[in-house]
Amino acid sequence: MENKYDATWNSLDARPIPSWFEDARFGIFIHWGLYSVPAWRKPAPGRFASYAEWYYSSVMYDKENGGRKFHADNYGEDFEYRDFAPQFRAELFNPQEWAELFRKSGAKYAVLTTKHHDGYCLWPTKSRYKKDWNSMVIGPRRDLVGELSRAVRNEGLRMGLYYSIIEWESCKTHRTDSGYFVPEEIVKKYGIPENEYIEHMNFQLRELVKEYSPSLIFSDGGEWDGMADYWKTKEFLAWLYSSSSVRDEVVVNDRFSKDMPGKHGDYYSTEYRDVERDLDQRPWEESRGIGESYGYNRAENLSHYSTSGELILELVDTVSRGGNLLLNIGPSADGCIPVIMQERLLDIGSWLSVNGEAIYGTSKRLTPVENGNRFTVKDRFLYCFFEQWGKPLKINLLENENPEDVSLVGYSGQLLWTVSTLGELTISLPELTVDMIPCMYLWTIRIQLKTK
Repeated sequence: MENKYDATWNSLDARPIPSWFEDARFGIFIHWGLYSVPAWRKPAPGRFASYAEWYYSSVMYDKENGGRKFHADNYGEDFEYRDFAPQFRAELFNPQEWAELFRKSGAKYAVLTTKHHDGYCLWPTKSRYKKDWNSMVIGPRRDLVGELSRAVRNEGLRMGLYYSIIEWESCKTHRTDSGYFVPEEIVKKYGIPENEYIEHMNFQLRELVKEYSPSLIFSDGGEWDGMADYWKTKEFLAWLYSSSSVRDEVVVNDRFSKDMPGKHGDYYSTEYRDVERDLDQRPWEESRGIGESYGYNRAENLSHYSTSGELILELVDTVSRGGNLLLNIGPSADGCIPVIMQERLLDIGSWLSVNGEAIYGTSKRLTPVENGNRFTVKDRFLYCFFEQWGKPLKINLLENENPEDVSLVGYSGQLLWTVSTLGELTISLPELTVDMIPCMYLWTIRIQLKTK
């Protein structure tokens, strides 16, 4: 018998999250769209300050941080954001190559921006408001969502879709003095009337589900302005959970409306660690870029990019605290994934090929971090990730953590270990050459526990 959910938070919150999401632990985010053409924002200190995908709203009109001058110097004073569309050609986009890279990275799902806040759609939407503003009509003249969805699934990964609840050209906001994200003349020229916008937005959400059967919907922007009743969020979720073709597998985040973050949705979203709230009660996911932007930013240099080791530590730290890591790449307008991003993903995949058993399908330990070491738990195994090789590794065992065997993941030799009367596990690490160590960066101790 199918479960039926009502358009109330009590009913929707009672739905159990499909197990695949927490088992996956690692996914790839893809920010790609018209903003990938200018692909520029002056890097600045502070969280969110370097997001190049905000070119339309926060760069091309910015007099303070060089954005307006950059736009005028390179494109002209009268060059509108919409004039970038013919230059977004995606002529080198190969969805099979992208999907293969994602698989090799060790990710279990991918999430594509189908429509960011600029309103441009990467699929041939039938919304009458977007008949001339989608990738089949202007730009690549391809169904980018459909092509990548098929390729990702063919590689054995789940496909997720990002959808912006708001559009800068149409939606009001409390975040600016003017009440709009872009100049009011742009709103008057391109904006969708408020009452019609809600209809358009909900039509597109259902259209994406019906056409592409996503396993995940990552909403964004709805949490800034407007409650669930305004956006008709609960009605959409009730349909999604009860009647849609993906009702048994789909998961959604908590950014559809202002009253959702940290309270409703299948899982909670954070980005660049922007949330300090207690995340123990619900599944959660941290998203971030390899650099300091989601969309490709040509102004970033090597110092703005995290190293492979730093990203692996981010993955381990996130999973040890019970979350998933959604790591973003920003392809260029021609459809190429920058080589440095490819390298980072392949390095993570190489590490996961050794240590994946301590990541996938694991749970949070009661004490997730101790003396710089991080832990995960799965079945009868306790896993300890450590960064420093040399001195004996010491772990304070919790109640009922009684070791039966201790080994180094990826190493076939025996380890020497002892447990003190106070419950301290001491592990002597072997002396290994660089050719003998299981992997670069972090290493994993596997502790098999005795059953009661």
